Amino acid sequence: MSSTYSNVLIAGAGPVGLSMAADLARYGVSVRLAEKAPERTDKSKALVLWSRTLELMDRMDCTAPFLATGRKVTSVNITAGKEPITKITVDGVATPHPYALMIPQSDTERLMGDFLTSLGVKIERNIELTNFSTSNDGVTSTLRHQDGAEETFKSRWLIGCDGAHSTVRHKLGMEFAGETMPSSWIIADLHLRNVSNPDEILIAWHSQGILAVFPIMPPRYRVIADVGIKEAAPASPTLEDVQAILNARGPGGITASDPVWLTGFTINERKVSNYRSGRIFVAGDAAHIHSPAGGQGMNTGMQDAFNLAWKLALVSRGLADEETLLSSYSAERSPIAEDVLKGSGKITEVALLRGDLKQSIRNHIASFVFGLSPVQKKVAEVLTELSIGYPKSPLNGGGEHTGGPREGERAPVDINSPCAGAGDTPRFTVYAEAGEGRGWPQLIARYSNLLEPTLRQPFHQDGLWLVRPDGNVALATRGQRWDEIAKYFDTLGATIL
Repeated sequence: MSSTYSNVLIAGAGPVGLSMAADLARYGVSVRLAEKAPERTDKSKALVLWSRTLELMDRMDCTAPFLATGRKVTSVNITAGKEPITKITVDGVATPHPYALMIPQSDTERLMGDFLTSLGVKIERNIELTNFSTSNDGVTSTLRHQDGAEETFKSRWLIGCDGAHSTVRHKLGMEFAGETMPSSWIIADLHLRNVSNPDEILIAWHSQGILAVFPIMPPRYRVIADVGIKEAAPASPTLEDVQAILNARGPGGITASDPVWLTGFTINERKVSNYRSGRIFVAGDAAHIHSPAGGQGMNTGMQDAFNLAWKLALVSRGLADEETLLSSYSAERSPIAEDVLKGSGKITEVALLRGDLKQSIRNHIASFVFGLSPVQKKVAEVLTELSIGYPKSPLNGGGEHTGGPREGERAPVDINSPCAGAGDTPRFTVYAEAGEGRGWPQLIARYSNLLEPTLRQPFHQDGLWLVRPDGNVALATRGQRWDEIAKYFDTLGATIL
């Protein structure tokens, strides 16, 4: 059977697919979301929303229920046995959300699903994408329903948010390059008693391996530990296994009980080189999978969604050139995943060092380096993902920078007045002094369909910034050079009123 048309078909209703659908829907783009699983996950899985992701969620005006549900954590304690190595704190970063928000993936999916439903989009379950073909004007997909009936559905674009075993990626023949690390790991979500710093993340380096303890909601915690190199897939641990690891590697005195989720896993680090094939895109785990070190995998995927959604929205409304905007998605996001893979892989390798001498050298160097204030600041910005930017983006304007944020960087967010929803059209924001002359009035009159109507104070004296709908700087140049903004919009093929 055949069914109606939408601008975008999204395969997969995990955190990335839900975020993609919500961001598109709030811009008024018609979207259909198909998920083969009968229900959303009941597992905690990905556990943290970092500051940059929360800032982008602020733009959708959906953050409040997440903050009410999650637990704010500001410190990471690294120890070696019972000896402290360093404490990394993130509560000093310049953001409305100076913390890691600990929230189980099951809650993230529930809350984002509720928000999506409020926008009028239904999450269609028990529907599996099995095939697709493309033409000049769209994508024709085959959807299989629970009863075996097949449906032909047409859309302008298809987005694969369908996980590590992505049908979209496989059908496109995209190479998922990378490796599986040889070590085996366990995850245990359970109740803990006698945790000495219950509001902090604990990373314990031990001669037997690494132990990580993450607070969820008192008294529930997550324990992650490596269990050596094994040829077979790791078995799910028992409560006794977890307690033995806590006794051996932890600070002492911690008691485990009431397990919620116990499982074994291996670490895969893989990505595709290009996130786009014509009218088809991949995002999240369909495009990249990571070590859990740093907890950045889900956040990276959700930020894929926020990056692509505003571009699709502008193109679907005919307000910008399709190729110019959509080709920038992979160009911007692929290097980010590459950096996350390299960073998380290095962290894991350092934590898994074996041998007394190597571990002793590592501990001394880490204690010294992490004790330096500039290093602490840099690590905090990397962890919270505020350092993520697109310095080589094809969408950067090439202006004459005079200070403040550079092109491609995240624009500073007013801590007291974070940017909220942008309405039904993605809009750019100008930060500059109005000054004399008709530069700004002429610009806003010409591009009122693309610009926020309110001029904001500049980040630095005698400067002018054009900030994208996702909060990254598109153009940084000297003050009063309004013509450079007009030229920038011309390069996007922007529609003039």
